Amino acid sequence: MTELNELTASEAARVLASGEASAEDLMRVCLDRVAARDDTVRAWAFLDPELALANARAADRHRQAGNALGPLHGLPVGIKDIIETADMPTENGSDLYRGQRTGRDAACVARLRNAGAVIMGKTVTTELANTCPSKTRNPHNPEHTPGGSSAGSAAAVADFQVTLALGTQTAGSVIRPGSFNGIHALKPSLGLIAREGVLMQSHTLDTVGVYGRSVEDLALIADSVAAFDATDAFSFGGRRSSLTADLNLEAPAPRFAFLETPAWPQADAGARDAIERVVEGLGARCVRESLPSPFDRVLAFHATVMAAEMLTYYGPDAEASPDKVSDPLKARLSAARDVRAGDYVEAQLARGQINDALASLLDRYDAVLCLPAPGAAPKGLGSTGNPIFNGLWTYLGVPCVSLPRLSLDGLPLGVQLVGKPGEDGKLLRTARWLDRELGG
Repeated sequence: MTELNELTASEAARVLASGEASAEDLMRVCLDRVAARDDTVRAWAFLDPELALANARAADRHRQAGNALGPLHGLPVGIKDIIETADMPTENGSDLYRGQRTGRDAACVARLRNAGAVIMGKTVTTELANTCPSKTRNPHNPEHTPGGSSAGSAAAVADFQVTLALGTQTAGSVIRPGSFNGIHALKPSLGLIAREGVLMQSHTLDTVGVYGRSVEDLALIADSVAAFDATDAFSFGGRRSSLTADLNLEAPAPRFAFLETPAWPQADAGARDAIERVVEGLGARCVRESLPSPFDRVLAFHATVMAAEMLTYYGPDAEASPDKVSDPLKARLSAARDVRAGDYVEAQLARGQINDALASLLDRYDAVLCLPAPGAAPKGLGSTGNPIFNGLWTYLGVPCVSLPRLSLDGLPLGVQLVGKPGEDGKLLRTARWLDRELGG
């Protein structure tokens, strides 16, 4: 029998709505799982069991009173600890913010609560959502990294400690941990989910993403938090359809463009073989393609933009309190000072040209298929792994999904799909088809 905490969010929502189990029942089994596994996985930055249970009981009283239920009613959700929560600390994984309580919810957290979700706790992030590894371990093998910077969110969902979670991505911080931990992950179009109340690292890259155990879960939570923010120039202002409704639209079987991408030389031989088998298995539905220059320089463009904007947002605090910043982050900030203004402008201008080429490619295919990481989660805890297969797509602002359908050396490896900006629903529909095709 499947335990409550092992259900997908879509399954758990139906169970709670029917009255077969309560939100408190679900929260208790999640907390029991944390108690049994926290010494190993270490996914939580803040978790108050009594607060979590009290909020679950409040959700049950709301249902018992006959009130209307939101799509996430009673479901526990983990929140990456760079996203503000009114009733919990938001420490950004950094001594700079130790003990910080802002007393307010980020826009995405407020929408989660409005949808009926129970905020379970704050999940571990790397320092300032950057490069330094966190205390979190990969639940499949604690000697391996869970990735970063959304380490705790991905590991907690993978280990059945929470049903859904929020992460963020500036380079590869949603998709790579999704791949390493063997769960479903969505980095949506830039600005689909409002960033108000989320620590800013890069205003042209930072994207709030989601974790779940099925493609339906991704649509369910993304629908609940997606919102336009008129105060954010990068908030997505295009058509916003229901992702869940888009999943159920009738459509022919999709076609895929396989891109090695400029990151291909850094992929492990085993990862290359694994994704090549997927390509071969899809037959005529998947065609090897390429994109013209300047796509060949996309990795450098992303690195330039991230470095310059990271220095803008983190530099002043790091200079004011150097004793509260790790040496690796200091080194990254120091290196960022060498970015030339002309290179930054060139990188920003190249984005449109590359996106036009990608859009032309996706006029002929339903999604790009590619690796989500150079391989499975590396052994050792001194690194979060290489985001090289992710940063290029973050730079372009396009939606990406990782599906947990491959394995390598006994560890998970995802399959990454990429779509056009604003076509997140189509991408999820395509992802569900492939998920089922690969055995999901």
